[in-house]
Amino acid sequence: MFELLIAKIHDVKFLTMLMAAIAVAATAYSLLTPLLASDGLAKRMKAVASERERIRARERSRVIKNDRVSLRQSPKQIVSKVVTDLNLGKWLAQEAALDKLVMAGYRGQAPYVTFLFFRAVTPIVFLILSVLYVFVIAHMEQSTPVKIGMCLGATWLGMQAPMIFLKNAISKRQMSIKRAFPDALDLLLICIESGMSIEVAFRRVSVEIGSQSIELAEEFTLTTAELSYLQDRKVAYENLAKRTGLEGVKSVCLALQQSERYGTPLGQSLRVMAQENRDMRMSEAEKKAAALPPKLTVPMILFFLPVLFVVILGPTGIKVASMQ
Repeated sequence: MFELLIAKIHDVKFLTMLMAAIAVAATAYSLLTPLLASDGLAKRMKAVASERERIRARERSRVIKNDRVSLRQSPKQIVSKVVTDLNLGKWLAQEAALDKLVMAGYRGQAPYVTFLFFRAVTPIVFLILSVLYVFVIAHMEQSTPVKIGMCLGATWLGMQAPMIFLKNAISKRQMSIKRAFPDALDLLLICIESGMSIEVAFRRVSVEIGSQSIELAEEFTLTTAELSYLQDRKVAYENLAKRTGLEGVKSVCLALQQSERYGTPLGQSLRVMAQENRDMRMSEAEKKAAALPPKLTVPMILFFLPVLFVVILGPTGIKVASMQ
């Protein structure tokens, strides 16, 4: 049975059929996912509402007992036990990783414990799989140092895999926020100039912008909760800038802080910053459009030109072959 499995792994026809099946399944999944997608906005808003209730309970408890009480969701028992028994919080703890988890939308202690767990387990899993493949399954003809180097490379890749996942999640989240932020600033400006307070304006904009960017609506709702329950309103703006990690959001948060502190008019600042963010969004779109022709050069040479030559020269080749 084991020899049959090894033979199948090295069978080119079997691997081709397997890759074709995976491609067909991925295509079907891509086509059916929009039809089966649930209401992500409702789920995110429910999670934000629970976060607001946690902030309220924490601040109420701090006022009564003068002590901070954490009411966040606990991680899974197995993950928490492994992290606690191996003391991974001491050996693998990273302040940058904690900030990146917040920027990726993972809040609380449970995602951080899960990250530490996978940071310790993933290299071991990659090492075991690479050793099994290199020394047992593949029967490579390379020398032993080369095989050991391949296993070490796979282990290093396993160490970097959690951080790569976080970076991808952060980039997707920031892209969603960046695209919707100029429109959110316009809505925020309209709300403020109509006489709304900043808390009511953030709450209103979070509801309206949810159809365009769930992530931005979530951040605005959390900011509304922090403005309502934190003693220092400056902390709420700093947390918003820290959670997003975008320069445009940081500049807006700085303007809001100055308005809170010095009483400066906020409408003109928001109007200017909304135009700047919109220009930045347009320039990024133009940059991507300008970079598209060089990226299409290689695919056109590899895929379009051979087919074009076959279509043009095919009939002539058939006629020449029939004349001989």
